[in-house]
Amino acid sequence: MTQSLPAHRFSIAPMLDWTDRHCRYFHRQLTRQTLLYTEMVTTGAIIHGKGDYLAWSQEEQPVALQLGGSDPAALAQCAALAEARGYNEVNLNVGCPSDRVQNGRFGACLMGEAALVADGIKAMRDKVSIPVTVKTRIGIDDQDSYEFLCDFIRQVSEQGGCEMFIIHARKAWLSGLSPKENREIPPLDYERVYQLKRDFPHLTLAINGGVKTLAEAKSHLQHLDGVMMGREAYQNPGLLAQVDRELFGSDAPQVDPVAVVRAMYPYIERELATGTYLGHITRHMLGLFQGIPGARQWRRHLSENAHKPGANIDTVEQALALVADKIPAAV
Repeated sequence: MTQSLPAHRFSIAPMLDWTDRHCRYFHRQLTRQTLLYTEMVTTGAIIHGKGDYLAWSQEEQPVALQLGGSDPAALAQCAALAEARGYNEVNLNVGCPSDRVQNGRFGACLMGEAALVADGIKAMRDKVSIPVTVKTRIGIDDQDSYEFLCDFIRQVSEQGGCEMFIIHARKAWLSGLSPKENREIPPLDYERVYQLKRDFPHLTLAINGGVKTLAEAKSHLQHLDGVMMGREAYQNPGLLAQVDRELFGSDAPQVDPVAVVRAMYPYIERELATGTYLGHITRHMLGLFQGIPGARQWRRHLSENAHKPGANIDTVEQALALVADKIPAAV
């Protein structure tokens, strides 16, 4: 099945407890071009869970669903559901190192089972026409040679038909380190990912890990097809306002962060009407004014008041008043 890949030039990483649908709706107000990812959702949750784990709004597009799982039949079933719900891509998590993930036989431990990953990718590709991609590490434990990484990529691309990989440029320790430590302690090896692109020029490869500025993203794009940013994009979302112009060549006017907040109001009111707490939405917006006088007051007001009964748009407006007049005019 021939698949055309969307632009992976810049994307925001799937982050558990962070990149939920409210976060993605907010990020979409800042950048129209960036590919957004869901939190990792397990196949078991989608198939057997009581909630709707595929909920999202069309305004978030383009959005990729990240799946956690290893059973090809379950993966294929979930991929088909995702396509039916309008997702633009399905991504398989082969990078998360947590114990809970390993116990479910998915995440980074699957790097040691390339044949199983290939089977899962093929099963999904046979069911859907949207792209099926893999997010992985450069190695696990003592299996961290470049040859090991190449063997994994070769097997999953040739046997599974995967055409797109996002490579977190650190290996993962499956025991002894927490997930947080696995994001910080194993050293970054960007050159290894660059070499992978030279050795597999026909594949679409994006890099993830430690990217903090758009200047760094531009540097990576000299070697690779795409860049995925994680925590910096979440904690300092204001930088996303520059992405469309800086990385995609858009001539759209610079995004005004105050206008971004107010663009969220119809969404917030819609969500409040269905019983969503204001704080579940505004927690993703706390870092918007980073580096601007009044940013601390903005964060404090929302942190202290958004969870209170009856918190609504007025609560956000009160927070905005603490920072809005301190923002330099857009250029």
